[in-house]
Amino acid sequence: MTRPVLEELTVGDVVATRTVQIDRATLVRYAGASGDFNPIHWDERFAREVGLPDVIAHGMCTMGTVVDVVTDWVGDPGAVVRYGTRFTKPVPVPARGAASVEVTATVGALDVEARTARIDLAVTHDGAKVLGRTQAVVRLG
Repeated sequence: MTRPVLEELTVGDVVATRTVQIDRATLVRYAGASGDFNPIHWDERFAREVGLPDVIAHGMCTMGTVVDVVTDWVGDPGAVVRYGTRFTKPVPVPARGAASVEVTATVGALDVEARTARIDLAVTHDGAKVLGRTQAVVRLG
């Protein structure tokens, strides 16, 4: 895989797209790793009682999963020097199958002096934005 070169990028370039699948097994693994056993992530009845359509993915799980689009594109997870988002809408995860999360990574800004690119991520589920202002700054050679 060829690593991206700063001088070959232009603001507005779409550098990667991906559909990420989040299923109930992903939620179980994430809960175990994070220690977040909130019942809204595993108990359908409880989730519905508090007004959710179904169990929902952990926001940090969604955030951590979609940044793989950037790390795969840049070729080095250590190249990500900053990453942030705003949680805008939950991702319901069905009992069977998976929730499909669409991710598009676009060059939002370039800093030639710092040799960095800001990659803006559009993250949607069923056409609705689930993460907002999702940005990763990557250092490029």
